[in-house]
Amino acid sequence: MSPEELQAIDLLRRVPYGRVATSMRALPFLAVARHIVVDGRVVLRMHAGFGYHQACNGSVVAYGADNFNSGEPSLWTVQCTGTAQLVEPATAELELFGPGPHFVDGEVFDPVYMRIEPQLVTAHTLAGNPACRDRRFQHAL
Repeated sequence: MSPEELQAIDLLRRVPYGRVATSMRALPFLAVARHIVVDGRVVLRMHAGFGYHQACNGSVVAYGADNFNSGEPSLWTVQCTGTAQLVEPATAELELFGPGPHFVDGEVFDPVYMRIEPQLVTAHTLAGNPACRDRRFQHAL
């Protein structure tokens, strides 16, 4: 990986959640996922009850995460694209995830894990204007 890609992967280590994107029945969708980074690969934990992992398994997915709600002066977003594969994480990886939620949309949380081997990794930063993050400047509908 290039130095820029390694920096982007390192940024992912700073936040616990992101969104995985792929298509399901020819329609695009996003799903929240907990992630860890192990040996340059992104490992996701999702709720199995929705079946999203079935659409992702063996498919090219995009995974994105950011620090937009962190309050940090410099904002960043990372996206990695690669093929997702269902996996059974090692005990050490499970410990890195920590405890999961008890419920997802009222259902008991049923974890499923996928590994993404990043083929394309990008990071973008936004800096220099704190007013951009001020809620007073958000438009009401």
